[in-house]
Amino acid sequence: MTNHLLSFRFIRVWQRNRDVFLRLWKTEFASALAEPIVVLLAMGLGLGGLVGLISGQNYLQFIAPGILASYVMFSATFECTYGTFIRMEHQRTFDAIIATPVNIEDVITGEISWAATRSLITAASILIILFFFGLIDSLWVLWLLPLSFLSGFMFGSMAMFFTSLAPSINSFNYYFTLFITPMFFFSGVFFPLDSTPAFVQVAANFIPLTPSVLISRSVMQENLQASNFIQLAYMVFIAVAFFSASLVTMKKRLIK
Repeated sequence: MTNHLLSFRFIRVWQRNRDVFLRLWKTEFASALAEPIVVLLAMGLGLGGLVGLISGQNYLQFIAPGILASYVMFSATFECTYGTFIRMEHQRTFDAIIATPVNIEDVITGEISWAATRSLITAASILIILFFFGLIDSLWVLWLLPLSFLSGFMFGSMAMFFTSLAPSINSFNYYFTLFITPMFFFSGVFFPLDSTPAFVQVAANFIPLTPSVLISRSVMQENLQASNFIQLAYMVFIAVAFFSASLVTMKKRLIK
């Protein structure tokens, strides 16, 4: 009888994706780091020269935590949209895996766990970049690593849920254009949310990227507040909800 419960075999799926990454890391790593560096240079040093202090910080210091949180989101999202879809539909990797004792729940959990790991790697890499920009002067930033893993798990779960419903790979254009990109611009990455109209602030509070940005900023300022723990709980809630939903919807898609 086939076991349909989640098991530790998901680690095998994680290991499979890790091994592929280790073979291709030079090309993937370079492209993944180039964009956040360009954004930091263009926005932080370019536009930053025209922007005054924000909450006692220069503009580069203000946007750095948001850039880190954003590219953690992008890393997990790309992994569980295009990456997962190609493995599922074009390479037929999932079909081969579930022919073994590894079940569908293990496959999905392994995919999302790997996405969270990619986010962790991205966060660590950007922290190194921020160090050379002179933006890190405290070990508090190490708390951003587990936060990035949680954020990656959250966005990976959300992306996996959409992937389970996507009829074609072109459908991801809608996901990025209508959901991911607006979050990038309206979650407090580039400007304080309290400077926006009230309705924007209310909407931003429900955007999944917002709590990640705000917690990251508080950590880098060494100024955690009670509200940050509420934001953290909100991230956990979203992660659990979409992870659970993606297990159901992806199973329906794979069992035809």
